[in-house]
Amino acid sequence: MLTKRIVVVGGGPAGMMAAIRAAELKQEVILIDRNSSLGKKLLLTGKGRCNITNACDLNSFLERFSKNGQFLRDAFKSFFNDDLTGFFRARGLHFKTERQLRVFPVTDRSNSIIDILGKELDKNNVTIIYKSLLEDILIEDSRVKSVSLNNSSIIPADRIILCTGGLSYSFTGSDGYGMEIAKRLGHAIIEPRPGLVPLKISQKYPRLLEGLTLKNVRLIFSDGKKEIVSDIGELLFTDSGISGPLVLSLSGKIIDWLAGGRGVYVEIDLKPALSKEQLNKRILREFEASPKKAIKNLLKNFLPKRLIEVFMDMAKISPDKKVSQVPQPERQEIVSLLKGLRMDISGPLPIEKAMVTRGGVSLKDINPRTMESRIIKGLYFAGEMIDVDADTGGFNLQAAFSTGYLAGQSAALS
Repeated sequence: MLTKRIVVVGGGPAGMMAAIRAAELKQEVILIDRNSSLGKKLLLTGKGRCNITNACDLNSFLERFSKNGQFLRDAFKSFFNDDLTGFFRARGLHFKTERQLRVFPVTDRSNSIIDILGKELDKNNVTIIYKSLLEDILIEDSRVKSVSLNNSSIIPADRIILCTGGLSYSFTGSDGYGMEIAKRLGHAIIEPRPGLVPLKISQKYPRLLEGLTLKNVRLIFSDGKKEIVSDIGELLFTDSGISGPLVLSLSGKIIDWLAGGRGVYVEIDLKPALSKEQLNKRILREFEASPKKAIKNLLKNFLPKRLIEVFMDMAKISPDKKVSQVPQPERQEIVSLLKGLRMDISGPLPIEKAMVTRGGVSLKDINPRTMESRIIKGLYFAGEMIDVDADTGGFNLQAAFSTGYLAGQSAALS
């Protein structure tokens, strides 16, 4: 095999894996990153614990992606969850599988992942250029020729792999500059949008409840005609709205609804294990057993303390009112709110606050078997900058490692 110079741009999980794989195949590899260290965004994943992948099977895995998930089938066949964990196990790092088949290093530290990737880059003689920003890719006869950097240097390249990330967490260096370069080279860019992002609420209530986590609740999002019903899980109130696993997982669909001009609201089912009729009977029993209690004290059996005042305000019932003084219509209102605490969605937080970017380089311009551009020979894409995104749970990070691996391998073997 002839030795080629492969330039990888972007030192995230996709870029590091692409560089390692290409170097393993005896190519000369140069990795360029704008930061002073690699894996800056990777450090933040899984709240610093690094939810590296998910242990579910391939078909279940693909179902957790948006409409474009099937594009990744070849990448996952080349390098999937067992391959990824096996890569690290062979180098001394072991893993544990937690709820919903989320996989974490036993160290609970993202640094453990980055340390091994760094050692592999060094072991395979990858040249790393830090604090350098890609300014352009030079093309000759529809084939890559070289890259130019912001320090005026030009690096000749036989193959170039772009792994510059999306627009989320821009302070880590993901500000979309790679997409702009791809666009200048003729690639279509699907408009970047936030994914896995908290949602803002129009009403004042989130500010009063900031930091409160509700467990074992269900969310029903609606635009008045259609509904999206969540699983049972956790909801977190922020200073401006709602977050937590249930919200993040469905945020992309809600954003698409909002973009279509639809008004969207959410109803929080605080007691999803009980039907409305069952809940009504339980409330009635509580009322009959404690007629002299203030309604706010009785509701401690049903709600977190911090939520009671807001709940009473939404029900328009005085919290100090005696249970015996609560008429049937007000009792029915309490039951209705317990099964559907409604708040209006005003929009998502900005893309900079999102966990992932939806959109990016159009998949129509990328060969899924190799990750090579269909427009420019010798140019490859990997990671978050391409138009694929998934639910929380390790799916997006696996996609980054898998597309990086396939791009590095394809660039080396082509």
